[in-house]
Amino acid sequence: MCRAAQRKGQNALTKNCVGFAAKIVFVGAETVHDLKGPAMFRRLILSLVAALGFTGGAALAQTSDADALFELVGLPQIVAVMRDEGLDYGETIARDMFPAGMTPRWAAQLDRIYDTDTMVAQMRAAFVAALDGQDLTQALDFYGSDLGRRIVTLEIAARTSMLDPTMDAASKEFAAEQAQANTPHFRLISDFITANDLIEANVVGGLNSNFAFIDALVSGGATLPGVSADSLLADVWAQEDAIRASTTEWITAFLLLAYAPLEDAEIAELTAFSQTPEGRIMTQALFGAFDEIFVRMSRDLGSAASGFIISQDL
Repeated sequence: MCRAAQRKGQNALTKNCVGFAAKIVFVGAETVHDLKGPAMFRRLILSLVAALGFTGGAALAQTSDADALFELVGLPQIVAVMRDEGLDYGETIARDMFPAGMTPRWAAQLDRIYDTDTMVAQMRAAFVAALDGQDLTQALDFYGSDLGRRIVTLEIAARTSMLDPTMDAASKEFAAEQAQANTPHFRLISDFITANDLIEANVVGGLNSNFAFIDALVSGGATLPGVSADSLLADVWAQEDAIRASTTEWITAFLLLAYAPLEDAEIAELTAFSQTPEGRIMTQALFGAFDEIFVRMSRDLGSAASGFIISQDL
C-alpha cells in the first residue's frame, strides 16, 4: 500500500528542479512550423502558443535582487502547479492507503499541506537565503530579456499542460520518437540536461522526499501488516533505478515540449548561460529551495497519513 502510493506519486516528487518560469509574453505561431511528431503533440504546442498571446506578466514587487529573480523566474507560478500535483498525489494516497478512501477531512489536510501562500513563503526564504551576497546582475539580465521571459513562460505552460494525462502521454511519445531519431533538437535538450545534472539532482531529491514521507509515517505510529520500518525504508532506496528511469523520461519530455518553439541557437544560449558562475549559483539555489519544500511537504504528508491510518484502525 505505502510502496504503491510512493511509486505512483514519484512524478510529483521529482519535477521540482526541471525548469524556471517567468512572465507571459507572446510567442509567434510561425516558430512551430517544422515540428515533427504525434498530432496530439502538434495541437498541444499550438494551443500553448495561442494561450500565451492573451496573457500578461504580473508586476514585480520585491526588495532585493534575489527577490526580483524569484519573481522573474516565476517560482510563485510553479508553486501553483506543484499544489495541483500534490493534491493529485494526496488523492492517490487516500485511495491506496485508507479504507475509507478520499474524505473531506483528508481533503482539508491536503489543503493545509499544499497551502500556496505557505509554500511560496518557504521557497522564497530558502531561495533568497541561498543567494545572499551574490551578484545576480547577469541572471537578472538574462531572465529579464525577451528570450529569458519566453523560456520560462513556455516552461510554466508546458508543466501545466502535462498535468493532463493525455498531454503527458503525448509528450512522452514525442520524446521517444525524437530520441529514436536522435534529432538535433533532442541532442540540444540532452546537452542541457547533462550540463545542469538535472537527472541525478532530481533522483536525489525524490529519494529524500520519499524517505521523509516513510520516516514520518512510521514515526507517527502507523504500521502495515507484515511490513517493518526497516523494510519500508529499504524499499525507498531500492526505488533508485525506477526513479531515475521515470525522471529521465519526464524531464526529457517536458523540456522537448517547453522548448519546442525555440530556435536551436536560443536553447544553446540558455545552456551557455546555465554554465556561467551566476547560472550555476542560481541553479543550486533552486535545487536547494525545491528540496527543502518537497521534504517538508513529504514529511507533513507522512505524518498526516499516519494519523489517518491509526484513526481508521481504531
